[in-house]
Amino acid sequence: MVVPTCLPVILRPCHSCASERFRASGKFRVNANHKLLDAWLLALCTDCGETTKLTVLERMNVRSIRPELLDRLHHNDPGLTAELLQDPVVRRRNRIALDWDNAWRLDTGGSNHLEDGAIDVSVRFAARIPVRPVRLVAEGFGLSRAEVERLVTEGSLVSAVRLSGKRSGDFAFTLKR
Repeated sequence: MVVPTCLPVILRPCHSCASERFRASGKFRVNANHKLLDAWLLALCTDCGETTKLTVLERMNVRSIRPELLDRLHHNDPGLTAELLQDPVVRRRNRIALDWDNAWRLDTGGSNHLEDGAIDVSVRFAARIPVRPVRLVAEGFGLSRAEVERLVTEGSLVSAVRLSGKRSGDFAFTLKR
């Protein structure tokens, strides 16, 4: 299983310096204007510390917002931060991308040994983390990426999905030794 270890880095240009990397602070700012509500997720530049606001809610009627969401916003729920960063609508609205380098780990459940014969493996993602399947196979079995690429080309590593590029959804593969 691919499991996140921390929040990803937010890729967005900083208005104060040349950096393009922000860390989510885990704090929200909620502003009410009569019956309309705005909510932002605050992020800090990794170089200069400048704060940027990522729009979560914009001019929403208070009655149209679920009470549990409003409660989570007011209490700076860290789980909500992770959910919102993975929400494609929030990412598109704020024109951001996520950098998942060093923000995930592969949990093999203790079985990383190659056996004689074929082994069927199912890979599950706890969050939508884009990772190259070749990298997952290499880390899971203690192989080099070049060796995994060789196994793919000679047909010893097969899958119903394409193993090149990045995937963020569950898939399965068979490794023949």
